[in-house]
Amino acid sequence: MSRKCMLTGKKANNAYSVSFSHRRNKRLQMANLQWKRIWDDQQGCFVRLKLSTKAIKTLEHRSLHALAKEAGLDLSKYVVK
Repeated sequence: MSRKCMLTGKKANNAYSVSFSHRRNKRLQMANLQWKRIWDDQQGCFVRLKLSTKAIKTLEHRSLHALAKEAGLDLSKYVVK
């Protein structure tokens, strides 16, 4: 599984770590991803998704199915048994 948010598509960002002497080394800024178990009202079961913390906050305001539809995600594949 890739290090990418399933709903928003957030992934790692290329950046530099800069020392005091201003030497620059390339590095990755990883997205804050969490495995989250979310209740799906339409299917009546839990769905397990890898989400960024921004997506978790967005779920408080918008429905899971609205975000999944935007992302083109089929939630039936991620049902927790």
